[in-house]
Amino acid sequence: MASMTIRNIDDALKKRLRVLAAQNGRSMEDEARDILRAALSAEPSSSVSIVEAIRARVQSFGGIELELAPREPIREPNILGQ
Repeated sequence: MASMTIRNIDDALKKRLRVLAAQNGRSMEDEARDILRAALSAEPSSSVSIVEAIRARVQSFGGIELELAPREPIREPNILGQ
């Protein structure tokens, strides 16, 4: 088995880990190991883009036509002193 040292852990995070470990009746090291195991055993998220995910979610509602606001010509810059 390999071992690992994690430096610069925020004090609040370490305290939360200590409390969680105590609640589960195990050491902080066992708790951290369990958290890592659970996080890394999950399937990686799919590579679906946010646009594709939204489209798939609302597709059953049907399409809508949006009226675009008319475009105006570009205004001249307002130069100070003029």
